[in-house]
Amino acid sequence: MADVTIIGAGVAGLFAAHVLALRGITPRILDRNGPPGPHGCSWWAGGMLAPQCEGVTAEPVITRLGQDAARAWSAVTPVTPRGTLVVALDRDRAELSRFARRAGDHQPCDSAALEPDLPPRPGLFFPTEAHLDPRRALADLLAWLAARGIPVERAEADPQDIPGPVIDARGLSSALPGLRGVRGEMAVLHAPEITLTRPVRLLHPRHPLYIVPRADGLFMLGATQIESASRAPVTARSVLELLSAAYALDPRFAEGSVIELGTDLRPAFADNIPRVTVRGRVLHLNGLFRHGYLMAPALAQQAADYLTDRIKGELIHED
Repeated sequence: MADVTIIGAGVAGLFAAHVLALRGITPRILDRNGPPGPHGCSWWAGGMLAPQCEGVTAEPVITRLGQDAARAWSAVTPVTPRGTLVVALDRDRAELSRFARRAGDHQPCDSAALEPDLPPRPGLFFPTEAHLDPRRALADLLAWLAARGIPVERAEADPQDIPGPVIDARGLSSALPGLRGVRGEMAVLHAPEITLTRPVRLLHPRHPLYIVPRADGLFMLGATQIESASRAPVTARSVLELLSAAYALDPRFAEGSVIELGTDLRPAFADNIPRVTVRGRVLHLNGLFRHGYLMAPALAQQAADYLTDRIKGELIHED
């Protein structure tokens, strides 16, 4: 018999199930599409656990609560704690200076000293940051839950039709007031002649890029951030921007093979801060924006605190 029903098997719903199970609370997980896959925006993420870098444009709560994400994820899936390298082309050196003024916990560096495969450039190193493979993380979460008898059930569900406490983690499908879609596009390249050991962010006034290394010579290139509710395929403009920025970082990316292109809509509130919205017996976990893997642990912990002891953390909003 389930104690809580979770609707939505993306990163927010699955991590909430993980936290609840750790506390001895049995969740039931429902998703109209079944387990995670290309139908959900969690599938298309970069997997950077980078609270300091995100703090350059995000609210301080993102940096503060995101600092525990690497530890939380490491209990479920492999996390690579090798920091983040931030660089800029010579013509964009001013962008690097602006980034340095706004970010915390970093040190100046030469890019080639950290990543010998890259051309030498002045950079910033964020040693406390980490990254993971999102699809591996989702699979590991599913396996962890399945080992405890908690599968993802393919089912259409309305929170109002379910008795007892409900966690609604359906992203844009939940139709919460004030929620909007932010379109993100990404590419996966196979470039086995290039070796990177940590995420690299290339600053640019119009087309910033991050490159996240994955296994077997794969690199995730992301991501655009477009105020749009369109779920159309990746645009030619975005592909050109992503690939041109990668080429500017290292011309050898031009010889890589494009393995995959993808896009989806990130759910976000006006302030781009995720929250738990309490509406009667339903807790809506939503608004993760571009911070899904960074903020899912904090969102899940605060939702579990509220369900068990009515503790109101700073991400809790009662409606």
